[in-house]
Amino acid sequence: MGNGGKPRLTRLRLVEMNLGFFGLQLSFGLLVANSSPIFRTLGASEALLPLLWLAGPVTGMVVQPLVGALSDRTVTRFGRRTPYLLTGAAIAALGLWLMPFSPVLWVAVALVWLLDTANNLILEPYRAYVVDRLPPGQRPAGFLLQSAFTGLSQTLAHLLPSLLALFVHRHLTDANGIALTVRATFVIGAIVTASTIVYSLVRVPETALPIARPATPAPASAQTAAARTGLFAWAIAQDLVVALRDMPRPMRQLALPMLCQWYAMFAFWQYFTEVVARTRFATSDPTSDAYREATLTAQQLGAIYNAIAFLAALAMIPLLRRVPIARLHAACLALSGLAMAAIPFAGHSQPLLYTLMLGIGIGWAGMMGNNHALLGASLPPGRIGTYMGIFNLFIVIPMLFETLTLPLIFQTMLNGDPARVLFLAALLMGAGSVSILHVKPVS
Repeated sequence: MGNGGKPRLTRLRLVEMNLGFFGLQLSFGLLVANSSPIFRTLGASEALLPLLWLAGPVTGMVVQPLVGALSDRTVTRFGRRTPYLLTGAAIAALGLWLMPFSPVLWVAVALVWLLDTANNLILEPYRAYVVDRLPPGQRPAGFLLQSAFTGLSQTLAHLLPSLLALFVHRHLTDANGIALTVRATFVIGAIVTASTIVYSLVRVPETALPIARPATPAPASAQTAAARTGLFAWAIAQDLVVALRDMPRPMRQLALPMLCQWYAMFAFWQYFTEVVARTRFATSDPTSDAYREATLTAQQLGAIYNAIAFLAALAMIPLLRRVPIARLHAACLALSGLAMAAIPFAGHSQPLLYTLMLGIGIGWAGMMGNNHALLGASLPPGRIGTYMGIFNLFIVIPMLFETLTLPLIFQTMLNGDPARVLFLAALLMGAGSVSILHVKPVS
């Protein structure tokens, strides 16, 4: 038995319980790798890209805290989190299947909203499921394993179009201009996302919770049912307010580092393909063959940094026994910032671009695992889902801030140059590296 009276899981069970996180992150990865190219193909301008990514932060800000609080209060024979995980998996699979068939820009944007809603419906219940199921001593390994699976799944998300291009001509498109390789990639993603989440829940089910039933069901009118629903919603709202008031100190201290990290990473995702297209292929025309080559190259580079993130996350598990986690994470963010600043100067050399993905990958591994590990030990046991949902606001609010502010400065302060967006992201990663050192985790 581990600390807290919960049994330790074997390494195999630890892997199996997080396999569904691989599927979830494949869905996220497909959006990260393909949203901007799809939007540009369907007619979006470069300056408009951040606003078209608005679905992620908005749905994360609304869905995750609500679902986190709801799942803490949900009682079924299958567990607290399982109903949300299965529902989200079904919706995500549907959205992934439909996305590459978008005939016009507004349809693609609407499907991104659907997909982000589904992904956020899964994300916090999955993290809470890991905390529920594992003793405290295994939680850092559980979160870093999720980080490793994030790197592995997003490697696959970025690499699939290039692999499929070995069998389908890379410039063959549908009537909407979207490559057939992209269509096949999203169909594969739909199947993998749904199947892995189901597999994890079957192999490592939640601890069953008893369902309390009255001996004699009391008759309930529609008005009584509505009143109970209202009281339940009010109780959840009160719970969120109290949780915000009583927020643990390490969680408060993470606010500034999270703002820096996630503003930077969101901007990087939106404009990385545009930087590669301009510096490596000398084009900004999304209908050209050169732009499609740039998209494949950017996805290959994305596969490299996500593969590095997978390996780096595994390497950091034993490092945490020797190096304080805040210092380790500061080094990860610093390396990522240096790489972002160098990318616009490396367009003449593809090997140099590949080398710079080492810094991006190490930073990404740290972001996906270390922030939650810094947080986890400070959370009260009965409110883990609530606080995990609230903590997601520390991710989505920076993203929302980025989507609303970057278009305002893109043409003015940044001169309409995607490379300058990466310089801004590099500065913010550096600021995040310094500020994370002031976070004092609970021992």
